[in-house]
Amino acid sequence: MDKNFQEEFTQITKFQPPLYKQRYQFVKDLVEKYKPKKVADLGCADCSLLWTLKFCSCIEVLAGLDICANVMKEKMHVLSPLPVDYLQPSERSLTVTLHHGSVAHKDPCMLGFDLVTCIELIEHLEESELKKFPEVVFGFMAPSIVVISTPNSEFNPLLSSVMLYRHPDHKFEWSQAQFQSWALETARCYNYSVEFTGVGHPPTGMEKVGFCTQIGVFVRKYPQTESVQSEKPTEAVYKTVFKAVYPSLKDEKYLQNAVIGEVIFTAQSIKHRLMSKRKEYGDDPERKSKLQPSMDCFPDYLGKLVVEKNMEPFISGNEVYIPLATIFSFPKVNRLCGTFEKLCQLIAGKVTLSSDGSAVMFNIEHENEEN
Repeated sequence: MDKNFQEEFTQITKFQPPLYKQRYQFVKDLVEKYKPKKVADLGCADCSLLWTLKFCSCIEVLAGLDICANVMKEKMHVLSPLPVDYLQPSERSLTVTLHHGSVAHKDPCMLGFDLVTCIELIEHLEESELKKFPEVVFGFMAPSIVVISTPNSEFNPLLSSVMLYRHPDHKFEWSQAQFQSWALETARCYNYSVEFTGVGHPPTGMEKVGFCTQIGVFVRKYPQTESVQSEKPTEAVYKTVFKAVYPSLKDEKYLQNAVIGEVIFTAQSIKHRLMSKRKEYGDDPERKSKLQPSMDCFPDYLGKLVVEKNMEPFISGNEVYIPLATIFSFPKVNRLCGTFEKLCQLIAGKVTLSSDGSAVMFNIEHENEEN
């Protein structure tokens, strides 16, 4: 549905939050419940729902499809990664793709999705398209879950702004009985179960009218068989108009940059604490030649570990040594690398190490001169 028309419509009916936001929240709640990795939005229009879903941490693939390329192109930039995404890559991978095409056509790029959303879509379809729609979505795409929302025509008399249909482009608007009849038959044909709900509650005392937006949640009963999968056509009919691959720590390049940055930051922090302690000892040559840190050089949760495992950083002459084992003990470094061997592999040749490669090394000759 057109966003401007939708906003005007929701203001008249005084839905709080606006009806389109309630629909998006419904989908978000469903995503939180089922944790799909791959989600496709059919009839994605201005990409608002896709933008909302890109923040769901479980989703790794997002795809949008719409018959109107111009509407997608006007707003698709909101799906591009931001500078902060490159500065702080996520631990998950995320690819967002937009396709221009009709839901009445089959394209292999729409296979393999866990969840398919059709939010305020079917009422825009011509009769011939609506006939093909179930086979495309439930027969060909066959995701685990399909969510379809559509206006409830029984609610229309309560809307002063609606004469026939809620939007000029609507080809029909179904009553609750009509939608449920179509949905139940579709579910039966393609081995899905379906539950009915909605958003936009009717006024008190008029509950029989039903939700302003009626929703069907379809769940596939059985996994697809290999024989069915082998019948999928391979010819592409959609045109890809946008694709964005977000920086991710699953990419070795971004992971290495993140680890190097964290290692240097951690080592610098420890060095700073050591240097502060060194100043307290003054010019005592014996203590200055090899300085062991006191326990308050480290967070409480690490102090005991450092002492027990003999991982103490130290200063020797003009050089500071921070053992890699100490750095690896810090939770963020540990989480990023997973193993000590991976840490060594990622920083090799990128960070200055001691001759035996066991510690990060800093030369503090210039710092001594300044002091």
